[in-house]
Amino acid sequence: MSTKDEFYAHIEKGYTTKGDFITMGAAMLDGETVSGAHVKIPLKTLNRHGLIAGATGTGKTKTLQVIAENLSDKGIPVLLMDLKGDLSGLAQPSPGHPKIDERHEKIGLPFEPKSFPVEILSLSEQDGVKLRATVSEFGPVLLSRILDLSEVQEGIVAVVFKYCDDNKLPLLDLKDFKKVLQYATGEGKAEFTKDYGRISTSSTGTILRKIIELEQQGADLFFGEKSFEVDDLTRIDENGRGYINIIRLTDIQDRPKLFSTFMLSLLAEVYATFPEQGDSDRPELILFIDEAHLIFKEASTALLDQIESIVKLIRSKGIGLYFVTQNPTDVPNAVLAQLGLKVQHALRAFTARDRKAIKLTAENYPISEYYDTKEVLTSLGIGEALISALDEKGRPTPLAATMLRAPMSRMDILTEGELRTVIDNSKLVSKYSEDIDRESAYEMLNEKIEKAEKEAEKEKEKEEAEKEKERSRRTTSRRRSTRQNPVVKVLTSATFIRGVLGVLKKVIR
Repeated sequence: MSTKDEFYAHIEKGYTTKGDFITMGAAMLDGETVSGAHVKIPLKTLNRHGLIAGATGTGKTKTLQVIAENLSDKGIPVLLMDLKGDLSGLAQPSPGHPKIDERHEKIGLPFEPKSFPVEILSLSEQDGVKLRATVSEFGPVLLSRILDLSEVQEGIVAVVFKYCDDNKLPLLDLKDFKKVLQYATGEGKAEFTKDYGRISTSSTGTILRKIIELEQQGADLFFGEKSFEVDDLTRIDENGRGYINIIRLTDIQDRPKLFSTFMLSLLAEVYATFPEQGDSDRPELILFIDEAHLIFKEASTALLDQIESIVKLIRSKGIGLYFVTQNPTDVPNAVLAQLGLKVQHALRAFTARDRKAIKLTAENYPISEYYDTKEVLTSLGIGEALISALDEKGRPTPLAATMLRAPMSRMDILTEGELRTVIDNSKLVSKYSEDIDRESAYEMLNEKIEKAEKEAEKEKEKEEAEKEKERSRRTTSRRRSTRQNPVVKVLTSATFIRGVLGVLKKVIR
């Protein structure tokens, strides 16, 4: 048996699946595709998370697009975080190209241009379905993690949430939370001290500064109502295809704090909302996090621990997380170890640091008798990648250098008119477009303070009235004591005159 035949048998055995699957492309040996040696990923293992990595321009975004398309066709909804703004083309079919036909002929798969059901979501003022969450839904633990608070400061945040729960004060947006913090060390200091203990003004000052920093990155647009319901991410269209939900993040690339805040709140909400799925044959939802290094770049140790916990636990809910980044070293080892599917595009060895990164990357893949992994990593072409997945029993599949299939949808962005049409046809835009500002902690505490001030003013006026009444009583009393009775006055005058006259008489005599 020739090496090529052996390799074909090796791939066929490693990627055979009894259940449903998506096909990534055809395996390559010595730079050439091996006819029929298709690389297939079982739907059953797609909730085990994944990584798409590679240098700029090697085809990561198109790989993401291919996987999203195939999942949608299988009736599995997808959420894409689009930081570069180049994924909206999923809503339009590919115009086709001779090079695409040539590629698919080599792969041995038909090419069918098609569009997919797309929903455009927005975290900012851009058009689309507005994504919001209330501070209460976020919770004290996650809020403290995002703000990178100390243990003492975390305790204060927990007390604030407890106070609001006890007093039925809704925490909807950041102005609500700031108001309660200010109240705790201001007008309501005595109340807080009595029921919850003394709260340090220096600690609340630090928390307020960190909230303001978060607001400066645009978080005030994210916190509020109407809260987005994560069940709306799992919609299926009339043809049985899963919706591809695209979050437009082009205007928050330089605001990693807001990006990570949103992502963690979304994952926490998904985990809390979705039921346990057990060992299902297919995932409920797949999330792709593009430019994943933005999440980890400025993350504190506590925040990284939170991410690691969510990655470990959320797959039991049938949720798959896929990180897209330039280098696997952008992802912490604890998270990297949880990723079942790895799609590695080419890396460039321009510097000693690059060569070291390539060596580390190669060590993350199964050893193969058919490849020198370090060499293949630097020689892959555009749209080619090393793939290692999990089979239906959770075992790593053979390493396969793969020529990837082309996207069936447009590999370019929508025009403004096309984008407007997608948004106008959305059933969710009107549902979440209204900016609700109902009475919450901010208004209720202001009303409470205003009422207390009015009562204090009334009490002060009452005291002043009492004092004025007392002053008036005393003045009247003094006047009465100094005013003489007319009879007494006459007698007094007569006595005075007789006295004087008596003295005069004595002198005259």
